[in-house]
Amino acid sequence: MSTPRFDTVQVGDLLPVLQLEPLRRSTLALFAGASGDHNPIHIDIDFARQAGMSDVFAHGMLGMAWLGRLLTQWAPQSQLRQFEVRFLGITHLANAVSCSGRIAEKRDSDRCVRVQLQSTNQHGQTKISGDAWVALP
Repeated sequence: MSTPRFDTVQVGDLLPVLQLEPLRRSTLALFAGASGDHNPIHIDIDFARQAGMSDVFAHGMLGMAWLGRLLTQWAPQSQLRQFEVRFLGITHLANAVSCSGRIAEKRDSDRCVRVQLQSTNQHGQTKISGDAWVALP
């Protein structure tokens, strides 16, 4: 990975898009095990239906992890200074999520850039939006 440099990035620059495969039940089960979040609404179809959902759906933190992956494929994790998101919609099974980022601001005082983040499904529906501050050499 070639680390971006503060002097060469510009407001408006786009991060390389992270395109994910359609969400599968196995992904939800693996994330539940890795995260320790075994909320049955994400892994048990009968429970999800009793709660009024048509099926299980992704953990919000799985969606945030995908955005984190977008960031750390662009710049080393050690350079991440702040990372916040807003959950805007449910990521359903078979959604093919695309994670994107755009440099929205440069701060000379600490050589940080603010990256606006977004995840959308194949229908163009935004599922998560957020911001991250990344220090660049």
